[in-house]
Amino acid sequence: MSAPAASSATGKRGSTWGGRTQEERRTERRHRLIEAALAIWLENGWAAVTMRGVCTGAGLNDRYFYEHFADRDDLLGTVWDEVCFEVFGELSAVVAEHLDHPPLEILHLAIAKAVALQVDGPARILFADHAGSRILEQRRKATLTDATDLLIATARPYLRPGVDESDFRMSTLMGIGGFTELLTAWRTGAIESDTPRLINHVTRTATLLGTQYLALPT
Repeated sequence: MSAPAASSATGKRGSTWGGRTQEERRTERRHRLIEAALAIWLENGWAAVTMRGVCTGAGLNDRYFYEHFADRDDLLGTVWDEVCFEVFGELSAVVAEHLDHPPLEILHLAIAKAVALQVDGPARILFADHAGSRILEQRRKATLTDATDLLIATARPYLRPGVDESDFRMSTLMGIGGFTELLTAWRTGAIESDTPRLINHVTRTATLLGTQYLALPT
């Protein structure tokens, strides 16, 4: 009876190395691959992200790439999803922290945060050129829909009675799509503006749209 117990204990010890479990090491490798891909993407664009380059940047052998990702498209989609999750989390936090503010003021703060994230953070990849990547074009369309759903859900408590849902969705989609295109043009130099002016312009435009649907004090 003692021999099997010893074997089991040995197995448990064998599952840890350097104080970490096998699953913890696996999670760390995945994180390193994603971070390496994001660094390359931010520096040189999505097309520069290759399996070999990512593995080199992560300091891992090629075999670890396929431990987590089926191919490069799978990795690109994962990086995009991670960045979107972070961005949506940051924007949701802005709303949650200012629920006692008027809705248009919350909108202004959310716009300012969205601009700041793509200026200084990894959200820059969301406003770059994705032409030639089927997976990223699909992600871009899905993100636009998700952002529309998020803004509608956030605005719902502030809507005036009787708002036409289809009309409101079309206006929201148009607003977010236009905001996305404006940020893309700004990043590529097609539009010249400093950051405060850009934020104020977007806020004014969003206010024109929002006042059609919000129950504002008179």
